[in-house]
Amino acid sequence: MYRLSNTVIGFLNLVTLLASIPIIAAGLWMSRSSTTCETFLQTPLLVVGFVVLVVSLAGFIGACFHVVWALWVYLAVMLLLIATLIGLTVFGFAVTSKGAGVEVPGRVYKEYHLEDYSPWLRNRIKDPNYWSKIRSCIMGSKTCAKIVAWTPTDYLERDMSPIQSGCCKPPTSCNYDMATTVTQDQDCYRWNNAPNLLCYECDSCKAGVLEDIKRDWHKISVLTIVMVVVLIGVYSIGCCAFRNAERAETDYPYGHNGMSKIRPRWDYHWWRKWHHRREQIY
Repeated sequence: MYRLSNTVIGFLNLVTLLASIPIIAAGLWMSRSSTTCETFLQTPLLVVGFVVLVVSLAGFIGACFHVVWALWVYLAVMLLLIATLIGLTVFGFAVTSKGAGVEVPGRVYKEYHLEDYSPWLRNRIKDPNYWSKIRSCIMGSKTCAKIVAWTPTDYLERDMSPIQSGCCKPPTSCNYDMATTVTQDQDCYRWNNAPNLLCYECDSCKAGVLEDIKRDWHKISVLTIVMVVVLIGVYSIGCCAFRNAERAETDYPYGHNGMSKIRPRWDYHWWRKWHHRREQIY
C-alpha cells in the first residue's frame, strides 16, 4: 500500500496529461475555424486544457518522485479546479434553463423567440461587437445557402436547424400583403431578400443562436459533471499519495537507501545500555 496510491495517481495523471493535449488542440482549432460561431466556448476550453495539463504534470512529478511541494501545488490547484467546474456547471444550467422552440402549425421546424431566454444570454447576444462577429460567422458558414433551393413543399416537410429557422427566413406568421393593416412581429420588417441581409438582424436569428448555444452548453455541462466525479476520485487518491510522500520524507530524510534519523538514536541508547551493563560485570 505504500507505493500503490503513488503508482495509481502517477498513472491517472499521465492519462489526464495526455488527454489535455486534444482538449487544447480542439480549442485552438475552434479559434481558427470559420464555421464555429459560438466563440465564447473556445476560451473555457483552452483554459481547462492548460489547467489540466499543468495540474497533471505536477501530480505526476509529485507522485512518482515523492516531491511533497509538487503534490501541495497539485492538490491546491486540483481543489480549485473542481470548485470552478462545479460553479461553471451550476451557472451553465441556470442560464440555459429557459428557452425552447415553439411549434409551428403545419411545419416540421420550430421557431425561437429571444424573450424566452435568460436575461444574461440576451444581454450577451445583443452586444453589437459580439453579434457582428456571430453574424459574419453565420454568413461565412453558408448555413442559409443550404436551403436556398428549397421548394414550398420542402418548407412544409423538412426540418431546420435553429439558426436556419431564425436567420434564413422571416417568421412564418409574417404577411407581406400590402393591403394588410395587422400589426406584425418586428422581425417581419427586418427581413430582406438580399443574401447578405436576410434575417441576420432579426431577434429570431439571435434566438436561434442562443438555442444552439443552449444545446451545446448542456452537452458540455454533462461532460463537466463526469469530469468533476473523476477529478474528485483522483483528488482522493492524490491525498493518499501526499501522505505517503510526507511519510517518506519523515521516515527516510536521506532517501530510502540511507539511514533514518530515528534509527541512529535508537542504536545509540542501546549501545549505552549495553556498555553500562558491561562495566557492571567487569
